[in-house]
Amino acid sequence: MKYLCLVYLDAEHWNACSDQVCMDYVHALQASQQLVGGEPLHPTHTATTVRVRGGQVTLYDGPFAETKEMLAGFYLVEAKDLNEAIRIASGIPPAKFGSIEVRPVRALDAV
Repeated sequence: MKYLCLVYLDAEHWNACSDQVCMDYVHALQASQQLVGGEPLHPTHTATTVRVRGGQVTLYDGPFAETKEMLAGFYLVEAKDLNEAIRIASGIPPAKFGSIEVRPVRALDAV
């Protein structure tokens, strides 16, 4: 089953974990064939939020929600169950500085 591990960091810890440390973990997940994909994100000030209401498109600079921790990146992993996904998430290097949200991925129920 696929799980999305969302990496959240506050502004103070945005660059606390080096790219090399994260890449080393990516290589370990690739070697175990558990990594489906993943990427770091630019800081939230580069984001644009899009909302469509009543056919009208509205754009907002930055993230829509004001939060202390911001989405910094993601790992899409393959795990046999939630426990294995949590084990993988606990190894993600930025977990030492922020938090990792683990969510199962579902298939679209469409023809």
